[in-house]
Amino acid sequence: MSTDHTRPTTLSAALAALLEVAASAGVSQDVARAEAESLAATVAEPATGAYVDWVRETGGGRTAEDFMSAASRGRRYRGAPTPTMAQLTLTRSRYAPEYARALADVAMAAVGLGAENARVLGNATTAAAAQLGQAAGPVPSTPPSVPAPGSAPDLPSAERLLTSVMNELKDVSSRIRGLRDDPAVRLPSGSAFDVGDGDSHAPGAFDLTTGTRSAPPLPTNAADGARPGDQVDPAAATDSETRTETETEAEAATATADDTEPVKTVEELLAELDELVGLTEVKAEIHRQTAVLQVERKRVEAGLRSPTITRHLVFTGNPGTGKTTVARLVGGIYRAVGLLSKGQLVEVDRSELVAGYLGQTAMKTAEVCASAKGGVLFIDEAYSLGGDQYGREAIDTLVKEMEDNRDDLVVIVAGYPVPMELFISENPGLASRFRTHIEFPDYTEDELVAIFRLMVAGADYDADADVEERLTTIVEGTPKGPQFGNARFVRNQLEAAIGRHAWRLRDVDEPTIEQLRTLVVDDFPIELTSPQGETGGPTDAVEWTASGTMETQDDVSRRDAEEKDADEEGGDG
Repeated sequence: MSTDHTRPTTLSAALAALLEVAASAGVSQDVARAEAESLAATVAEPATGAYVDWVRETGGGRTAEDFMSAASRGRRYRGAPTPTMAQLTLTRSRYAPEYARALADVAMAAVGLGAENARVLGNATTAAAAQLGQAAGPVPSTPPSVPAPGSAPDLPSAERLLTSVMNELKDVSSRIRGLRDDPAVRLPSGSAFDVGDGDSHAPGAFDLTTGTRSAPPLPTNAADGARPGDQVDPAAATDSETRTETETEAEAATATADDTEPVKTVEELLAELDELVGLTEVKAEIHRQTAVLQVERKRVEAGLRSPTITRHLVFTGNPGTGKTTVARLVGGIYRAVGLLSKGQLVEVDRSELVAGYLGQTAMKTAEVCASAKGGVLFIDEAYSLGGDQYGREAIDTLVKEMEDNRDDLVVIVAGYPVPMELFISENPGLASRFRTHIEFPDYTEDELVAIFRLMVAGADYDADADVEERLTTIVEGTPKGPQFGNARFVRNQLEAAIGRHAWRLRDVDEPTIEQLRTLVVDDFPIELTSPQGETGGPTDAVEWTASGTMETQDDVSRRDAEEKDADEEGGDG
């Protein structure tokens, strides 16, 4: 790859450059474009009028709804690699660094969409770091001492790329802003630095506990702009099915393109597991599972009979406790011991399994399982499939696919402990297949600071002891419980701080390397911090209902009041 790379200054140019790399890597053009458009949309989402520029730069013929759908699909990419990027890294493709750089360029080009906004700068920086960090590999638990970025010619190519992107952020954003007719700074209402509320995946469903990024789910209906879970006309199913089959074939070709290159060994993957912060019991259980698999493999090779042991897993724990990160490692370990053929991770939730019509859900679930064959299917908040006929159809299809592909598919269901136990116990077809439960505890405050330290290093920034002390204060003052995001909360704090950092330097013509790298205490103002912004207030007490759903104290009080009113009305009658 050339080191004199010319950065594209528009999204359309960045998309064209990405498609050239995709063609060289054997990646489907439709898949690459859909991922890149979603990445750009999610980066630019906070900016006023971004969808207008996004529609123009992506070729026109789109609507604001298409933009929001793409942004929703791409939110995980702000903190995790795209599925194609993850697959290229998994197979150790020689095109992985170049593809990562092209995705980083797409993220940076998205800064020019809509009105200038500090959150967009933060989104672009962290999204670029997520893609380039995947190509660079994991960050060790104790980051090594290295020369200043760009000063050592022998740095790994992916690290040079990451350094280059970080150092050029201000210059690129300035050149992109110069292309717009109105260069004036226009901020949306409220603080430009707020993390934003979004859904449970915003800004990304990830657990950057070691500076590595977990593989996100395969985008659903990305090319045609349909939102996962939208009602779909059954008459249009044929076109969707044909496109999905084409994408699956392209992804399979990508996965096997570099089969001659070495894959990570069991020892390497277990070493990565051991480097994760905390999770002592989780690590011990994965080590035990690995030992069982290795012995079982040796028994088969010796001609001995081996009992059929289910390898599907239940991960329970609050958000941001490392479930996705460990699931990614499980896929690699299972591949290394010969249980799986590819080891990729496909992460989905209800919206990516359930369709709007009966009969369509079975097809949609089967397609997702087909994309995960050879690897791990990770279903987040799987209990959301309970309660209606559409979810029941998805569960029945899932059980069938697990049976039909029992030799080359592992399913991991994840979510909160109480509703997960109810979900498994109420579905006999699942209870017999999910016998291993692994609980992920909340991180301690010291562990969250350690995770923050690794995230900072993984994004090529510096933060001194004063910053860590400020973060400790923020964490200590944040209510804990099911709604606290753990590593995700820390990740949100870092992402918001990076946006403030970029905003501080916006008028500095020639920032030094130290300025570009250094986060300061003022980038973490206590008055702007808040919990995740997920369902329910941060201080609300939480109760679990019999159906496994979560209620805040306000919900309980409201329900009691409604029941009391109903009783009084009944008495009057």
